[in-house]
Amino acid sequence: MLETNELKPNTFFIEVSGSGLPEVDGLFIPSTAPPTKSESGTVSSLGYWNGKMAWDRADGKAARSPALSYSNSYTSWRISRLDGHLAYDITSKDEMPPTDSEWHVYHKGVAPAPKVVLHHYDPRQPCPKPKVIFVLGGPGTGKGTMCELAESQLGWTHLSTGDLLRAERKAGGSTAHTIEEFITAGKLVPNEIVMALLKNAMENVTRMTGRNNFLLDGFPRSLNNLEGWYDIFGREDELPKMLYLECPYAVLEKRILGRANYSGRSDDNIESVQQRFDTFKAETLPIVELFKSKSLCVKIDTSQDRQTVYALVSSNLAEHTKSDFAAKPLTERAEILLGLRPYPNEAVTA
Repeated sequence: MLETNELKPNTFFIEVSGSGLPEVDGLFIPSTAPPTKSESGTVSSLGYWNGKMAWDRADGKAARSPALSYSNSYTSWRISRLDGHLAYDITSKDEMPPTDSEWHVYHKGVAPAPKVVLHHYDPRQPCPKPKVIFVLGGPGTGKGTMCELAESQLGWTHLSTGDLLRAERKAGGSTAHTIEEFITAGKLVPNEIVMALLKNAMENVTRMTGRNNFLLDGFPRSLNNLEGWYDIFGREDELPKMLYLECPYAVLEKRILGRANYSGRSDDNIESVQQRFDTFKAETLPIVELFKSKSLCVKIDTSQDRQTVYALVSSNLAEHTKSDFAAKPLTERAEILLGLRPYPNEAVTA
């Protein structure tokens, strides 16, 4: 536990829902309780209680302040009702209230226990603007591999419009049938669907993790996509930089047909490959040329070895990459993706 003089400002927000008690559900904000001694004798400080972060109800109605705090005596996080009586608790030594474990219904609580969500930004305010790099390239150029490496090694969040669309299709939402028809035909999904999924994904990541560096894999794929971007972020700001991954078609075809043995994707077949490549040339290359004309496009030849390609990608992300991520040693997964060690099923066994 941190000493008082080492405490960082509490800038987090807690959302409690589904508790069965309307007087418990709601938004909790960093505590403003004045310094005082807790039951264990610890002197609190602004935003803290018992040396750990603490929160008041946003509506200010709770008799207990803070209304969500930590008890040293009981080694547990606690949530109080409006009258100050405890309703829920969870035994834990975590520095923050657990969000992935079930809370205990205390004497004054009502089942079921609540869901607790941590926000890195005030959910009542607009989400901070993301720092974005567009990543484009034909099918099989290695966009997913390079973005996965940048996510795990450099702290960027990789969002693939294709993955978002496939996840939405699998979930069976209201747009699932439309997405299925367009993907199977190798055509571009309607812009309004893509933008809604993309915007929601970026905001969720930013609010839940505090990370707002994004690689948008496969976006914008058309001038229509770009118009959708303008609709969300406006035309007054400079467009993000683009990384364009380029590779000869013969190499791309070989890669995708090889990937089909394990990917499970319905569009990894020779007919869809040709259709997707034709669609890319017709719809996406004009976007690449537009970004080139604005000096916002960096072309990377991905027919080179993966280590060389990754070094080029890393150098172009360096401006917004945090130093602690940049200095991080390669993980085992990263070494596999870079071809520095074999995939598990390729390893030699006795």
